[in-house]
Amino acid sequence: MARLRAPGGCPWDREQTFDSIRKYTLEEAYEVFDAIERRDFAHLSEELGDLLLQVLFYAEMAANEGHFSITDVLDHLNRKLIRRHPHVFGEEASRAAGNVANVDAAVEGSADRVLRNWEEIKAAEALHAADASASRLDSVHRGMPALAEAAKLGSKAAKAGFDWTHWRDLLPKIVEETAELEAEAASDDPLRKSAMEAELGDLLFTVVNLGRHLGVDAEMALRGCNLRFRQRFREMEWAAGRRLEELSAAELEELWVRAKQKLGDASAAERPEGPEGRS
Repeated sequence: MARLRAPGGCPWDREQTFDSIRKYTLEEAYEVFDAIERRDFAHLSEELGDLLLQVLFYAEMAANEGHFSITDVLDHLNRKLIRRHPHVFGEEASRAAGNVANVDAAVEGSADRVLRNWEEIKAAEALHAADASASRLDSVHRGMPALAEAAKLGSKAAKAGFDWTHWRDLLPKIVEETAELEAEAASDDPLRKSAMEAELGDLLFTVVNLGRHLGVDAEMALRGCNLRFRQRFREMEWAAGRRLEELSAAELEELWVRAKQKLGDASAAERPEGPEGRS
């Protein structure tokens, strides 16, 4: 990477900036995600290399500008892992790495205790570094996918006691947000588009937090829905025997129902028996 960015290296690589390559970072992360979902380990190895390239690219550009180097990146990561794992590296090493929280390092093999300690140490770090104008929501990065960001924001607010008491409390809120969106959408004023966007955002935020209360990751839920839609639509195209544009709305709906039934039956047949197979 250093050679590619050096004088006489690659013209394209030398022209890149933090802003110009950031879109590729998101693309590479999703390609890693896709390979994992498909258990395509041959491609996962390659995709992880592509994702690592993004890290090296940013670090080299930062080093060129005198900000930090890849060594600093790895040093920060090493210190964080030691700091937040006192049960592995020892409390003395954790303190030396910057841990300012008082946690019980005797986790006794409990993943829940490990997670609780991690969050307490992380919170203490944020409090130690915070200024007067900081918000606890500042730790939720804007660069995350919007569904994941919404879930994180809701979770952070919940830790301050600002949350719905029960998942059922969100159901009337969804009805309320849907009605507000309907009212905005019924307007013929083209200038109301931003208002519609805001109302749709409120509805999506509420649905994401319903998922959080139910223990369902909204990003994963939507990815699963997208995959099912792809499969059902492909089945429609195959079953139609002609271009879908040539069919009526009623015929398309019939194809959709048949595809849903067929693929649903196939999924049920492949599902393992017993409690683990329940969905």
